[in-house]
Amino acid sequence: MKAVSGKIFSASLVTLLACALSIHTTWAQAPAGPQGGQPQQSPPPATPPPAAQTPAAKPPAQAPPEAGVTIAVDVPVVTVDVIATTKNGDILTGLKKENFRVLDDGAPQTITNFAPTDAPITMVIVMEFSGRAYGWFAAYARYWADALFPNLQQKDWVALETFDMKTRLEVDFTQDKNEVRAAISRLYFPGFSESNVFDAILETNERLKDVKGKKSILLLASGVDTFSKHTLDQTMKQLRQSDVTIFAVGLGKTLTNAMDARGSMGAHMDYLQAENQLKTFANETGGFSWFPQFDGEIPGIFQQVASMLRHQYSISYTPGNGAKDGRFHKVKVELVAPDGGPLNVVDQKGKKQKYVVYAREGYQAPKSGTGD
Repeated sequence: MKAVSGKIFSASLVTLLACALSIHTTWAQAPAGPQGGQPQQSPPPATPPPAAQTPAAKPPAQAPPEAGVTIAVDVPVVTVDVIATTKNGDILTGLKKENFRVLDDGAPQTITNFAPTDAPITMVIVMEFSGRAYGWFAAYARYWADALFPNLQQKDWVALETFDMKTRLEVDFTQDKNEVRAAISRLYFPGFSESNVFDAILETNERLKDVKGKKSILLLASGVDTFSKHTLDQTMKQLRQSDVTIFAVGLGKTLTNAMDARGSMGAHMDYLQAENQLKTFANETGGFSWFPQFDGEIPGIFQQVASMLRHQYSISYTPGNGAKDGRFHKVKVELVAPDGGPLNVVDQKGKKQKYVVYAREGYQAPKSGTGD
C-alpha cells in the first residue's frame, strides 16, 4: 500500500473529527466485530543469530539475540539502565563509574559493575488500533509509527503489536524493518471500539519476560483504558517486577486540541488522566513520555527514543538493606563529581547546564523462600 499523502491524511482526519465531535458522548460503543485475519508471523531473518545468543522468547517463533549486558531486577544483584541528559534533552556521554551514586531506599550502595550499554535495540511497538473516536487514534498511530524506522539500525530487533479489545501480535521479532513497515501499512480497519491498554502492556511485558538484555516498549496510545481485565494498580505492580523500559507517545492531544478549536470540552478530563497514566508507565520503568500536538514533532521524538536507548549506562549493585524482603525498594540514581560533590555540566560556551537522570524508580524484591 502506498503511503497516504499529507493532504489526503489531513482531509481524512477532518472527516473523522466531524464524526467524533457530533456524537462524542457515544464513543464507548458496542464491539463492532473482530479485526479480520490472523496475525502474521514473520519469517526467520536472512542471517539467523547464533544459537548461543538466542533467548527463549514467548511465543518462540523468532527471538532477538541476547544483548551484551543483562538487565535484571532480581536481588541480591540489582542492575538498572540509566540515561542522563541536560534539561534541553542533550544526552550526556562519556560519564564514568565515579560519576554515579545509587541510593536504595535512601541508603548509598556500592556499584559493583558499570558499563555503557551498546547492545542492539530490542523493541516492541505497541499501537492503539481501535475504533474509538471513529478510528482517530488508530489513524494517528499508523501514520506516526513509520517515522521510527529511519532511526533504527540493521542490527536492531523490532516486533509489532496492536490492541483494541484484544492484543494482537502482528509481526514477531525481526531485523527486517521493511516487514514491520509493510504490516503497519496493511492495517486497514479497527475491529473493536475498546482500548484495553492495561492488558496490552501486561501481555507485552509477559512476552518479553524471557528475552535477555536491553528491551523496551514503544507505546503509541491515547492512554485511555476502557475494558481491561487488569487495573492500573495491578499493571504498576507487574511493571515494578519487570526490566522493560517503556517509552510512551500520547495520541490524546491531537483530538482535544481539535475539539477546542470547535468549542467542545467534553472529554478533556479523561485524556488528562490518560496522560498521567502514560507518564507513570514511563517514569516507573526509566523511560520517557511525549504528548505531541503536531505531526512535525514526531521525527524528533523517535530520534530521541533511539538515541536514549543507544546511550544508556548499566549499573549493578548488591543491596545492603535487605535482599529478599518482599518489599518495593525505591531506587535513586544521582550524578556526582569524582570527589563526591555536585557534578558540573557545561555546554560548548562554558555555560552551566541543568541535567536529568532517567532510571527505574525501584524494584519489587522477592520474598525469601518463595523460590523467586
